[in-house]
Amino acid sequence: MRVVLAMRVVLTAPVADDLADDVADYVADDLAEVSARFGAALRQAGLPVGPGRCERFAAAVLVARPASLRALYLCALATLVSSKDQADLLEAVFVQVFGALDGQDGAADRPGGPQAPGPAQPSRADDLLAQAAQAARNHAAGGVAAAEEDQADAPADQEVEQPYLGSTVERLAVQDFAELTEAELASLASLMRGITLAVPLRRSRRERRRPGGPRTDMRATLRQARRTGGHAFALIGRSPARRPRRMVVLCDISGSMEPYARAMIQLLYCAAGGARAEVFSFATRLTRLTPALSRSLPGPALERAGRAAPDWLGGTKIGEALRQFNDSYGRRGMARGAVVLIVSDGWDTGDPDLVRREMERLSLVAYRIVWVNPRTKSASYQPLAGGMAAAWPHCDAVVSAHTVQALDQLTSALADPMRRRAPVRPL
Repeated sequence: MRVVLAMRVVLTAPVADDLADDVADYVADDLAEVSARFGAALRQAGLPVGPGRCERFAAAVLVARPASLRALYLCALATLVSSKDQADLLEAVFVQVFGALDGQDGAADRPGGPQAPGPAQPSRADDLLAQAAQAARNHAAGGVAAAEEDQADAPADQEVEQPYLGSTVERLAVQDFAELTEAELASLASLMRGITLAVPLRRSRRERRRPGGPRTDMRATLRQARRTGGHAFALIGRSPARRPRRMVVLCDISGSMEPYARAMIQLLYCAAGGARAEVFSFATRLTRLTPALSRSLPGPALERAGRAAPDWLGGTKIGEALRQFNDSYGRRGMARGAVVLIVSDGWDTGDPDLVRREMERLSLVAYRIVWVNPRTKSASYQPLAGGMAAAWPHCDAVVSAHTVQALDQLTSALADPMRRRAPVRPL
């Protein structure tokens, strides 16, 4: 039997001027408690009602001073929900907590219909708010007791579903990229735009003016001396400029790495403040994707990258792809002093010795080598695969980067200026 809370109250009521000062502090405290407990009931029902919305609801009640439950419901509707589905759920929780709306079963619900007379107003606002607070407390206590009873009756191995209170983007930020659809991955573009892919600086051959620099800029000094009759009262110095290192990305697009490859390519497109990267894909062959990823949105860029790479979702030959890169691009200087990012799970159908030799060649010219392997998210992971075991000693850092939150490890590894790989003798 459903117990209807016998509560026909309002949070504020017209009070005489002589009572306003006496109950002002009590009204504020009780209203805060009512809005907080009402927000907790809405969150328990699955609505994303946080402290900010509860604060807006309390402020709206103080401004509007509703004289009926219908007016109070309209305040909640204007401040606590953002869609029609949420509005239906809000009304159900509101009725459960505060009771049926005024004229809900009569003609008052219809626009333009006659309005049913409201309930009698209490004489004091503090009594009225005390009743509202007590109803909210009873509802919250009943909800907690019901939840504890359900958990006690559930089997030990059964998972109890709890509603997630964060936004959709926050919920997707902790999910593995392999579990996301293309639409969900595209919705994470806003978070990825806030990530900065910074790489260490290098000393440039060009110089810039700097006070107290090790070299004197004679032209600038003499030009300034013309203003003082040829006497150089100050020497203008010059020092080598510092510029970001080049970043080169080799991305595995085989079947097991397809969702992570899409996430990494979208990250390279959306990340702000980072160096302009040279992007290559490999499965059974090496393909340069830099032209396909420029001057376009992430979605069309990924489609063009898929058309540019004929071996998309194919097998994996890491050693052969590294050999093609070293022969065609590495010796030309693209990898010299660069930060090389390799995205692969290490599963290789080729010869592991070829992977070892080409990683040695790459480590002799690259400044840092960072390997992204989503399988390292497990604490028990060991590099037992032939390709990963051969490449592991030549990597400065190995990170998982399997979720948006795990990308912090990737950004830290790219920006780290220290080398931590095994030394290799020149070939």
